[in-house]
Amino acid sequence: MELKVSTRSHAGNAIIAVAGEIDLYTAPRLQAEFARLLADDPERVVIDMSDVEFCDSTGMNVLLSALKRLRERGGALEVAAPRPAVRKILQVTGLDSVFTVHDSIPAEFAEPAG
Repeated sequence: MELKVSTRSHAGNAIIAVAGEIDLYTAPRLQAEFARLLADDPERVVIDMSDVEFCDSTGMNVLLSALKRLRERGGALEVAAPRPAVRKILQVTGLDSVFTVHDSIPAEFAEPAG
C-alpha cells in the first residue's frame, strides 16, 4: 500500500498529514519528509494520523527519531487523531506517554475553511 504524505507549514509550525500504512516499506517516505521538514527548523510539528490504517515498529521508530531531533532543537512533535489500531499501538508500547496525543487536529492546525 502506498503512503501519502503532505506537509503544511505556518509561522514556525507544521502539520504532516499521513494516509495509508506506515511499515518497513513505506517508513522511508515519512522519514524523508521529516528530514526535509527539519531543515526548515519548525518549533512544533503535528502529525495527522487520522488516515493511517496501520503503523508498525518501523513507523514508530521514525516518529521517535523525529521527536528526538525536534527536542534537541527545543521543538515538539505531537500525534493527532490516531485511529483505534494506531492508538492501541501507542498505548501498548507506552509511547502515548512519550508523545502528546490529541484526539483531533488542534484548532490552530485545522484546514482553513473556504
